[in-house]
Amino acid sequence: MDARVIRVPPQAIELAKRFEGCHRVPKHDPNRAYPYICPAGYPTIGYGHLCDPKHPPITEGEAEAYLAQDLKVALAATLRYCPLLAAEPEGRLIAITDFAFNLGAGRLQTSTLRRRVNQRDWSAAAAELRRWVYGGGRVLPGLVARREAEARLLVHG
Repeated sequence: MDARVIRVPPQAIELAKRFEGCHRVPKHDPNRAYPYICPAGYPTIGYGHLCDPKHPPITEGEAEAYLAQDLKVALAATLRYCPLLAAEPEGRLIAITDFAFNLGAGRLQTSTLRRRVNQRDWSAAAAELRRWVYGGGRVLPGLVARREAEARLLVHG
């Protein structure tokens, strides 16, 4: 499916924004987001968009545009690896799309999570989601909360 024609559910955008936040660094320029290093050690800007460490500062509008594009890519990958989600309640699609956005489609592609989703074993898939809480080699409370939110969407549709 072409990422340009995919409609990202508004709830997916809200979920990503809740856990990503638009990071702004300097107090002297509060209306701009600057590159920062995420807990996993990657240069990032705005709402979790991977970037070059020398990326110029961006506005919130630009951060939202990056987020929309990144979520379209994650949604396309989610539907490629878990096509049955197209016929499931939207919450399930949102949960796995957020996972793919946060950790990358490659992690979804090779995961036991993908297998459990494609088996429609929602409780086992939720348990798999809850395992993905490490960043930079340690458990991150933000990832624990994010995975729990995704797991609830997955189980309850």
